[in-house]
Amino acid sequence: MKIGPMYFDFFSIDWTTIAGTILNTLILFLVIKHFLFDRVNAILESRKTEVAKTYEDADKAYANAKQLETEYTDKLSAAKEESAEIVKNATKRAQLRSEEIISEAKDEAKGILGKAEADIEKEKKRAVNQIKDEISDIAMSIASSVVSKELDAKTHEQLIESFIDDLGDTE
Repeated sequence: MKIGPMYFDFFSIDWTTIAGTILNTLILFLVIKHFLFDRVNAILESRKTEVAKTYEDADKAYANAKQLETEYTDKLSAAKEESAEIVKNATKRAQLRSEEIISEAKDEAKGILGKAEADIEKEKKRAVNQIKDEISDIAMSIASSVVSKELDAKTHEQLIESFIDDLGDTE
C-alpha cells in the first residue's frame, strides 16, 4: 500500500480553485455591494430619516397639544372669572332695583298716608263747620223764639234745656 497523493486525491488542495473562488466571492461581494448594499443602505437611511421625522412631528404635536391645553385652561379660567363677575354685577343690579322699588313703594305709601291725613283733616273741618252751622241755626232759632216771647226765668230755663236737647240730637 502506497501512501501518497493517490490515496488522498480527494483531499488535495488546488490553489487555483481557491484563488478563483476567492476572486469570485470578491467580485460577487462588490457587485452585491454596488447593486444591493448601497440601495439597502439608502432605504435604511431613508427609513431612519422618516422615523426621526415622525418622532420630531410627534414631539411637535405633543408640544402643540400642551400649549393648546394651557390656552384652553387659561380661557376656561378667564370664562369662569367673567361669568362670576357677570353674576356679581347682575346681583348688584337686582339689589339696587329692589331697593329702588322699595323706596318708590315707601314714597307712594307716604303720599297715600299724607293724602289720607289731609282728607281726614278736611273732613274734620267740614264736620266742625257743619256743626257750627247747625249751632248757629239753633242759636238763630232760639234768638227768634226769644225775640217773639217775653222771657221769664222759667221760659228762659226751658229754652236752654231745649237748646241742649237739640244739641244732643245733632251729635
